[in-house]
Amino acid sequence: MSQTASPRTKRPLRPTTSAPPQAKRAVVSGTFGSALEWFDFAVYGAMAATVFPALFFNEMDPAMGILASFATFGVGFFARPLGGIVFGHLGDRIGRRKVLLTTFISMGVASLIIGLLPPYSAIGLAAPLLLVVMRFIQGFALGGEATGAQLMTMEHAPTDRRAFYGALMAMGSPVSQVAANLMLAVLSGVLSEAAFLSWGWRVPFLLSIALVAVGIYIRLKVEETPVYQEGMKELAQETTSPAVVIRTHWATMLRLMLAFSPIVLTFYIVSVFGISYLTTHGFTRSQTFTIIMISNFLSVIAIWWGGRLADVYGRRKILMVGSIGTLVAAVLFFAVVDLGSFPLTLGMVAFALVTAQFGNAGQGALFAEAFPTHMRYTGSALSLTGANLIFAAPAPFIASWLTGLSGGSTITITIFWVVTIAAAIVNMLLMGDGRTLEGGTHRFGRYLSADETQAEEASARATAPATAPTAPAGVAR
Repeated sequence: MSQTASPRTKRPLRPTTSAPPQAKRAVVSGTFGSALEWFDFAVYGAMAATVFPALFFNEMDPAMGILASFATFGVGFFARPLGGIVFGHLGDRIGRRKVLLTTFISMGVASLIIGLLPPYSAIGLAAPLLLVVMRFIQGFALGGEATGAQLMTMEHAPTDRRAFYGALMAMGSPVSQVAANLMLAVLSGVLSEAAFLSWGWRVPFLLSIALVAVGIYIRLKVEETPVYQEGMKELAQETTSPAVVIRTHWATMLRLMLAFSPIVLTFYIVSVFGISYLTTHGFTRSQTFTIIMISNFLSVIAIWWGGRLADVYGRRKILMVGSIGTLVAAVLFFAVVDLGSFPLTLGMVAFALVTAQFGNAGQGALFAEAFPTHMRYTGSALSLTGANLIFAAPAPFIASWLTGLSGGSTITITIFWVVTIAAAIVNMLLMGDGRTLEGGTHRFGRYLSADETQAEEASARATAPATAPTAPAGVAR
């Protein structure tokens, strides 16, 4: 008598078990820290497109002033790989928690100083020089923060929600865009042009000091991750350094950088260069900030569901779906904006950012699972900062330069945008899914066999030490 096939279980989109207390604290800490770090970055991007050319580069031709301002915006991205190397190595050697406190404080202090900087008319060349230095410190800190917050959260998380928890860290970017553009829209709406240029633009930067104090308090409540503590056994047997990580995993890092390019390229063309483009093509500054704010609010929902689905269907698939959406956005974006319709432009910007952030939800887990524990911080940070250095940093500058080169036409930007995304999609089709943070095999798909369901439940129980009566050896409570 033949045996019938075992029934397959439909996996829920939302986990049915409760996360341990430390995992919840790590989520709160990481999301708050990520939102603050990206808030400062978002404000700088908006100011680079609208205010800084008039305050710090006003001795230049207006077009050159915008290019110079976007160049200082790019400095932060050039600093990020260095921050990724330094903080990534420290994070792999001394732990995630200590490094994240350092990056958080550094970012807050740099942003506070930017808010206090006198303009070029007051102190001359020292003003743009100090702006560049503070921007470098911002980027240096974010190079360690962005990856560290993801790792701290995912390594605390149960196995069935690691992509979701990593996505919550990515949520800091659009949440910060919403907060930054809401604040800037209100300030630019209620203040005169002179008042906004004089002191109004400084308000978001000066608020950083209060947010940093709250963030430090929250982060002190989070313990080091069990996965990292268990991985310390690897460090006792192997000597690693950024050079070793690059030598042994360079191909993986290059593939990850290219895979992430549609997300960062789309985000920074739309949310940084797009601000400048909209304000010079029929939209007021307040309208532009409102469009970016609403679009980023909608993209928060996209990240939430992207993270949920990445735990079910796989990280790479979610990143690919989002990338296909950005390809459509790249083709249509400028044609729709040039129509001058507020509702159509809002819809186009929202579509571009929603699809980008939906794909972004798969990034954290995909990058983390590509490296062993004792190389994870360094490898993930270098891959993430490398993608931002190559594709995000020059995006506003290249877009502005190509526009000027082609006499105001955006066809060259569109071609550059589309070709990059197409190459990334082909790259992802040739990639495979990584392994779990513990080195096991993933089980993706909405339906699981009985054996796969049991194995997944056992894995989830094993990664929730805070709820167990005893902790495994080497894992702190």
